[in-house]
Amino acid sequence: MVMTDLLKAEDIKKGLDAFAAATFDPKKFFEMVGMKAMSAENVKKVFQVLDVDGSGFIEEEELKFVLKGFSKDGRDLTDAETKAFLQAADKDGDGKIGIDEFEALVHE
Repeated sequence: MVMTDLLKAEDIKKGLDAFAAATFDPKKFFEMVGMKAMSAENVKKVFQVLDVDGSGFIEEEELKFVLKGFSKDGRDLTDAETKAFLQAADKDGDGKIGIDEFEALVHE
């Protein structure tokens, strides 16, 4: 499955363009690409695309490349953006984002 199976390509481009030079804000980005309006089930499908190693978690190393999960044209997140994203989503403090934490962040 690829992201365009779940989201509109033009919405993904709009979200990527908005944060090409600006500091990445995951909540705003997810809203821009249409994820906030998605069912929990479809958000979990997006999670599975972003969970590159299939571990059931998005670890800090995978977070750095999260925008590339939406499009190969996405940029890498900076270390500061990666840490802020992790902090925003990692509610249990285990250093990684589980599927339920991800869904909660999207629908916050």
